[in-house]
Amino acid sequence: MRAFWAALSLLVIAGVAEVEAQTYPSRPITLVVPFPPGGSTDAAARIMAERMRATLGQSIVIENVGGAGGSIGVGRVARAAPDGYTFDIGQWDTHVGSIIYKLDYDLEKDFEPIALISNNPQLMVAKKDLPANTLGELVTWMKANPGKINFVNQNAAANVTGVMFEKLTRQKVQFIPYRGAGPAMTDLVAGTVDLLVVQGAVALPQIRAGAIKALANLSVARSASMPDIPTADETGVPGLYMSGWFGFWAPKGTPREIIAKLNAATVEALADPAIQKRFTELGLDVAPRAQQTPEGLAAFQKAEIDKWWPIIKSAGIGVQAQ
Repeated sequence: MRAFWAALSLLVIAGVAEVEAQTYPSRPITLVVPFPPGGSTDAAARIMAERMRATLGQSIVIENVGGAGGSIGVGRVARAAPDGYTFDIGQWDTHVGSIIYKLDYDLEKDFEPIALISNNPQLMVAKKDLPANTLGELVTWMKANPGKINFVNQNAAANVTGVMFEKLTRQKVQFIPYRGAGPAMTDLVAGTVDLLVVQGAVALPQIRAGAIKALANLSVARSASMPDIPTADETGVPGLYMSGWFGFWAPKGTPREIIAKLNAATVEALADPAIQKRFTELGLDVAPRAQQTPEGLAAFQKAEIDKWWPIIKSAGIGVQAQ
């Protein structure tokens, strides 16, 4: 008899979940941005939320939860109810690089991928009066002036890039810790620091204004949103790559039907020429259609983890470096 009631309970729960999935969404949805307002992550989230509202028929409320390199906000999503009413916009730092923190959730097991949104070129930029205009020229200058270049270390991505740069060029840089790209960019413009690795969306306004200069796009190929900036391969340091991207994740256990609805809204938004134009203005490249699926994002994240975790661990990069 006890087994009968247990089985009946499971059927009832399954039935309720199925009904909820069919009527989803019936109230506003929360999109967690794991960084403070004003950055490119926040901007992309708001652009997508506004367009997805038209498809879903419910508003998407942005909740900025900053701290610990985005891991606090992502943890909020990991612990949320898997009902489709909470999801996050993540990136390399939050869903790959955050292993530098002691996490109380599993990046590979505690989330349901929804879609890859964009590829975000990372740029190595320099103060405008640095006596080098390409990475090759920079390495030549460093050989003649050892120990005179400093490198901003504002997050895991910057730290890893700096370590890779040292290994590929056999030149040393002086790492200077910063709490964020905003303060670092302010000091780069002022000429206080020499080098910064940052998303193109953050750097482009200052590059266009002539306040700083771009040495290289750290993507494998040139970006459609900034085609005039050459890659590291083209400018003298082959193999110096750093990933940048945005994706949507929901808590583990979110029903497949709900994931499918969120994915459909995402895909529809990314196909909108108006959204594509706004992304280009931000220096973001819309993700390939094949990666705009849960399976595409899962495979993409797995490849990123397999590539970067060994590098991070072998370099001994941790919170103390932040």
